[in-house]
Amino acid sequence: MMENVQNLPIDIQTSKLLDWLIDRRHCNLKWQNAVMAIREKINTAIQDMPENEEIKQLLSGSFIHYFQCLRIVEILKGTEASSKNIFGRYSSQRMKDWQEIVSLYEKDNDYLAEVASILVRSVSYEGPALRRQVAKAQQLQQELSRRELECQSRAADMRERFYASCKQYGIKGENVARELQALVKDLPTVLGELGKQAASLEEPIQLYGAFTHFVCDWSEPVLPMLTFAQQRGNTTVYEWRMGSPPTVIERPIVEEAPSDMVTEETIDWGDSGEGAGGVQDFGIVVEDGVDWGISLEPSTEEASSDGIDWGEIDVAPVEIEVVDMGTDCPQGVARGEDALSLLENPQTRGQFIDELMELEVFLCQRLSEMAEEGDVVAMSQFHLAPAVIQAQTRERVEGMLKAVRSLLDQLTNMRMQHLFMIQASPRYVERVSEVLRQKLKQADILVLKQAVLVERRQEALEEQAKLEPRIDLLAVRTHDLQRLIEADISKRYNNRPVNLMGVNI
Repeated sequence: MMENVQNLPIDIQTSKLLDWLIDRRHCNLKWQNAVMAIREKINTAIQDMPENEEIKQLLSGSFIHYFQCLRIVEILKGTEASSKNIFGRYSSQRMKDWQEIVSLYEKDNDYLAEVASILVRSVSYEGPALRRQVAKAQQLQQELSRRELECQSRAADMRERFYASCKQYGIKGENVARELQALVKDLPTVLGELGKQAASLEEPIQLYGAFTHFVCDWSEPVLPMLTFAQQRGNTTVYEWRMGSPPTVIERPIVEEAPSDMVTEETIDWGDSGEGAGGVQDFGIVVEDGVDWGISLEPSTEEASSDGIDWGEIDVAPVEIEVVDMGTDCPQGVARGEDALSLLENPQTRGQFIDELMELEVFLCQRLSEMAEEGDVVAMSQFHLAPAVIQAQTRERVEGMLKAVRSLLDQLTNMRMQHLFMIQASPRYVERVSEVLRQKLKQADILVLKQAVLVERRQEALEEQAKLEPRIDLLAVRTHDLQRLIEADISKRYNNRPVNLMGVNI
């Protein structure tokens, strides 16, 4: 029976080890006070140590315990052998200090309580804390990697949007402002080509006119702007209004947008004193010797109080030029907005587009009606219609609609809208350039942010690389300490096997 009990292992939960030792009176309840005094002696003793590599390794740890002190004493027995007297005692102060430390540790088994406390702290606190730091570093790396990819994707998206916008404007994007201004120079040529395409609208215009006259008995001309452009192309507004081409065309000069910043150097306030002629100078130059015909002094030949004698005044004949109402220039001279083409002038262009949309709606409605005119009653309605209406088929009407929509799309697409805006306002070029530059700037900022994230991820990786060896070292020291504690407790119970449970780092 005793043999069976001797072979039974003693299983101790590591988290309860210290309580187990105190409950079984292996250690004193007030062991911490004694250990504090011992720690002070250790701090004093390590100030004077021999040059030994193993001692350096023992002292490299953050905490020195009883078993390490035993090993130091064993090493000192070799290094301090010359100080041993005939009675077998050492006269070296180093040996005496460390022997005293070991002796104090063994009193009341304070060393066992301390190493048990170290083991519990390593298993319950230090190990999990290091693992949490490693997990946090790994999680941070994953998050930073995700944000890196996000920044990279967003930067590529911003650049893609920049080039997509440039493509929409019809430019390369190398020098946005210059390229946008260069587009406007080609605008009259482009609009001239579009005006030539209006010549293909003769048949749908005639169909619309005949249909409105037949159905509604409409006597007024329809689509006047389209009819005019179909016959004469993209002529000047002057020719549209007057009916004849101008002899002289004076196109308006497009000025560059003025600077937003106004400094004192751009304003001539003049001198604060008076000028040479005794008149205060406010930046207005009055030339001396110019007779304006205005006298501020009363005339010597002033009329009497009976009245004013006007005398006889010779008045030279004045030629008055009468111009047509709505114009401010001589006959045959196209100036200002009249010098612009129909598609350049915003008002006439708007009317042109409105009439195109009107024609488009008519053709769409006519196609819808032709799809329903299969019965005899519907066919009889157009029995007396003009030949241009009766001769139409769905295929021909669809071809007309396609031509109208093509011309309408070329005039109203995004690129053409931007060109019209650029032509109307030089500042629009600045705004568009700034918007596009902001996209590239945001892309560059995202690239810089990505570089910062890469640096932070590298720091987290280095932190993980520093923590993992500490975990491995703590695991080795913890298992060594576990083995020593198990062996010490086993001696107290006649070498029964002792197992400390839950030692995981």
